[in-house]
Amino acid sequence: MDLQSIKNRFGIIGNSAALNHALNTAAQVAATDLTVLIIGESGVGKEVFSQIIHALSARKHNPFIAVNCGAIPEGTIDSELFGHEKGAFTGAVDSRKGYFETVNGGTIFLDEIGEMPLGTQARLLRVLETGEFIRVGSSKVQKTDVRVIAATNRELLEFTQKGRFREDLYYRLSTVPIRVSSLRDRKEDIPLLFRKFAVDFAERYKTAPVQLDEEAKQLLVNYPWPGNIRELKNIAEQISVLSQQPQINAATLHSFLPNKTGSRMPVLANQNNGTGEFANEREILYKLFFDMKKDVTELKKMFVEILQNPALAGAAKSYTQESLLNEYSPVEAATLIPSTITPTPSTLTPSTVNPAPANFHPTTSTQPVLLHENDLHEHEEVDESLNIMDKEKELIVKALKKHRGKRKDASVDLGISERTLYRKLKEYDIDE
Repeated sequence: MDLQSIKNRFGIIGNSAALNHALNTAAQVAATDLTVLIIGESGVGKEVFSQIIHALSARKHNPFIAVNCGAIPEGTIDSELFGHEKGAFTGAVDSRKGYFETVNGGTIFLDEIGEMPLGTQARLLRVLETGEFIRVGSSKVQKTDVRVIAATNRELLEFTQKGRFREDLYYRLSTVPIRVSSLRDRKEDIPLLFRKFAVDFAERYKTAPVQLDEEAKQLLVNYPWPGNIRELKNIAEQISVLSQQPQINAATLHSFLPNKTGSRMPVLANQNNGTGEFANEREILYKLFFDMKKDVTELKKMFVEILQNPALAGAAKSYTQESLLNEYSPVEAATLIPSTITPTPSTLTPSTVNPAPANFHPTTSTQPVLLHENDLHEHEEVDESLNIMDKEKELIVKALKKHRGKRKDASVDLGISERTLYRKLKEYDIDE
């Protein structure tokens, strides 16, 4: 049978080179009993190729059955395929024939073969190699003559490397592989398919078939069609039923296409992708820590100026460690006052120069603390931890201590929800 006759018989639309190659391969292998593996994305029409192979084979008058391996629970798939004996498991009140027994002499199409459990894969391999199988709960070996056509939308070779699919079964199934191209790889066929679907739905719903203008055709061709032919058919049906005008422009067509056009581009981190609360918290923490770093740096520069100019020291002679701890958090104060500093009496005269910056609050302590230049240099050599998670954990611990372990008050103080605080306690393994 020539290629155009196959297309007419099975309602296949398209003239792309990839489609024609796949059809030619199916027609050539149909006359044999070789196992065929059909590879393609969901919605490209893999089952149609299995029907073509069966209809053009010598088994065309014998049974054909399509089985979706991903839709059968793991605990019952062996029984479905190979049958079981009475009492083989709970609920097995009677003996039952499996598909390999009932389709003897015909063809079985195993769709989504990549979802088949490993144990069932071993049973299937034995059927392919010897034509033998055993019912669940039986010890009797039975024979079957079934041609297997498998299909998958996964890369089974990658599954074999991950141990999710038997390598020997993969090579046994892929005796003749047929790859069905996705719709975005055969763009020249998209307008033809849409027109065919539009005419079919117009006849079904007794309406005039819709037509696309040039801009609409271009939009239709450029859409990525992640659902392939199945998605294109659904869009054509929606337009045929809901459109008010028979002539469809680009704006009208765009209203029927999903908002997410299937772009494979990565999503920006600051976009609202379902984790907005977490993203906002991160942004607040980043801003807080960078502002803190900036303030600390300015204070260090100020101390250096005081050390280099003794006349400015009078404005800072009464800045004690206690006052800094009252003004700043323990983390900030630790960066300002090295642990090696010891109080020393001041020998400086009262300051008559510029007043102290507003950030500092003098105290009446009788033991002023002066920062020595050597100590400052020693402090500057210490690397500060800028790890966001460490700082976040430190703030959470501080808030819990401040509010005596009360999560609700601590979460309000931190500016996050109580649920988020509970999640972070688990994440950082903080013992309350």
